[in-house]
Amino acid sequence: MYKKIMIVDDEPDILTSLKTVFQNQDYDVVTVDNGLDCITELERGFKGVILMDIMMPGMDGWQTIKEIVNKGLIKNVAIGIITGKGTKNHTNMQGLSCYIYDYFSKPLNIRDLIRSVENCDIFINENDIQ
Repeated sequence: MYKKIMIVDDEPDILTSLKTVFQNQDYDVVTVDNGLDCITELERGFKGVILMDIMMPGMDGWQTIKEIVNKGLIKNVAIGIITGKGTKNHTNMQGLSCYIYDYFSKPLNIRDLIRSVENCDIFINENDIQ
């Protein structure tokens, strides 16, 4: 199985920590610090799991997810929310919940995060990766 993950967070410490965690789990890791760069990576052909922070300057996580869906970039992508604020019942999640496979509150429980990513219902075919 091809294991690729994109971490989208404006906090450098989160990006560095999660990159290390998932590289140690044999993931190919892409890190970006904003929603626009996430969209760019998807347009370049990224397929895999995205861990998306919600609270980011500029384009927040909700806006980024809406843009991913509107641009038709959701195929072969699974999005998990990582956030320090809010709950699974956040009003902005309405209409987007079908695109979100899990929701993680900071501080993150790394074991639960890894387990959830590994059990995520997305099947990536290596032949689909550009």
